[in-house]
Amino acid sequence: MKSNGFLRLENLTKCFTEGERARPVLQGVDATIQRGELVAIVGKSGSGKSTLLNLISGIDRADSGRIYLEGQELTSLTDHQRTLFRRQNIGFIFQFFNLLPTLRVLENVILPLELNGVDHRQARRRAEELLDAVGLLDRLNTFPDRLSGGEQQRVAIARALVHDPVLVLADEPTGNLDEETGRQVLMLLDHLTRQRRKNLLMVTHSQEAASISDRVLCLREGRLANPCDS
Repeated sequence: MKSNGFLRLENLTKCFTEGERARPVLQGVDATIQRGELVAIVGKSGSGKSTLLNLISGIDRADSGRIYLEGQELTSLTDHQRTLFRRQNIGFIFQFFNLLPTLRVLENVILPLELNGVDHRQARRRAEELLDAVGLLDRLNTFPDRLSGGEQQRVAIARALVHDPVLVLADEPTGNLDEETGRQVLMLLDHLTRQRRKNLLMVTHSQEAASISDRVLCLREGRLANPCDS
């Protein structure tokens, strides 16, 4: 089946088992996102926003339904195939940064390229370019615990973009930052993804974060609603 749209979600369902009971989180999620769109997903805590990103990225598997990214059906891939596809095509930005504490800034940013088998010299050049873009080229030999929260998230943005992914996923990218730092990170994320013509799908509680998007979808009662009505 050929899918229309850059990213298409078709009747996605996901349940989690709690004791002997199955708790439905996603119940027939449908959405189509066009190339170049920056889309925010909002919803209450526990509504399944992070779960949805994990399904799209291939970190987790849906119970049923289909996910297409640029015509590739991700839900038909094996675990190993999904891992390889994610490494090559998807960048992920986490609320708590997820930088490796034993690696320096440059090493953290290079890591996605090394996993994809990129030559070290080329990988370093690409990583330095992204660190320069996020204003941290002078901190490339610093360990993450010596950086502020905002600086760590800027490193995480560089890491998410360094392998030139077609899709960037952001899970509450400002949720662990103060208001002003969060605003600066948002402006940077907006600028870099649009400059590089990337699709950005971001889940957030922040109305300011949602305001940089082209479209806002609401995850409510296991389904996405568009437009986002109160």
